[in-house]
Amino acid sequence: MNNESGAFECVVDARAKLGECPTWSVSEQVLYWVDINGPALHRFDPATGRNVAFAMPESIGSFALRAKGGFVVALRNGVWIASADGKLERKIADAPYDPTTHRFNDGRCDPRGRFFVGSMNERRDANSAALYRVDEDGTLSVAIDNTMISNGLAWSPDGRTMYHADTPTLAIRAFDYDVASGTPSRPRTFASFSGDNDRPDGAAVDSDGNYWSAFFRGGKVAKLSPSGKIVAEYPVPAMCPTMCAFGGADLKTLYVTSARQHRESDELAQLPYSGGVFAMRVDVAGIAEPLCTI
Repeated sequence: MNNESGAFECVVDARAKLGECPTWSVSEQVLYWVDINGPALHRFDPATGRNVAFAMPESIGSFALRAKGGFVVALRNGVWIASADGKLERKIADAPYDPTTHRFNDGRCDPRGRFFVGSMNERRDANSAALYRVDEDGTLSVAIDNTMISNGLAWSPDGRTMYHADTPTLAIRAFDYDVASGTPSRPRTFASFSGDNDRPDGAAVDSDGNYWSAFFRGGKVAKLSPSGKIVAEYPVPAMCPTMCAFGGADLKTLYVTSARQHRESDELAQLPYSGGVFAMRVDVAGIAEPLCTI
């Protein structure tokens, strides 16, 4: 694919219910992603165009690639280790919430390979969700509490700033981040928005420190400078893009997943690739995702 025009095109017409968590494997040169409510973990090979789904027994909010091979996966009932072909091997942590009303959501590894995963309150009636750090022994520690829908997790290129969004607040916060201890501190507003459809969802940071945010129900990806200013916006051929990831041999292909569930039929007629995975060539490379040390 060679598209320098600043436009997204569909590369996987997956029609996913709730596509999320795109993650590029540098070693395999493929993109992994999930359909939370499929539920499945997917493997897309851009060289062949082949997309393979590994079925999951319940909602899969996010995952990370392990240094030892396979995955860490955040299912509704807890955090698991899975093999390279998506088979669950062992549970390392129970869900820290009531799974009838909550599930895991956005997650990824910090620069040291620690797995962080957020939860969400599906009823959206209380700030009862949180962002958790999962240690190698399976201990879950609360990193950020008092949230409703944990999203937008990312780190600056030097690892010293952590970003996080609680989507219903229409804001992204930045934190000082202690890489040695895995602890965020000194929260402040990085960017805030006012439009009903300016809902910051999943994100990724490029090697210049720009923060790329998918706007759920906004039909776009916004590029924010390290100071939090929007410097560019790119329309997505789906109303509900969900998360960004950099991939390709040069890490200059920006992928974005999207959702199809609960969208009106007239919208889907206009945006038939909703639920697909989209890609766009960009000028600045991303950052390779750290491998999970669990």
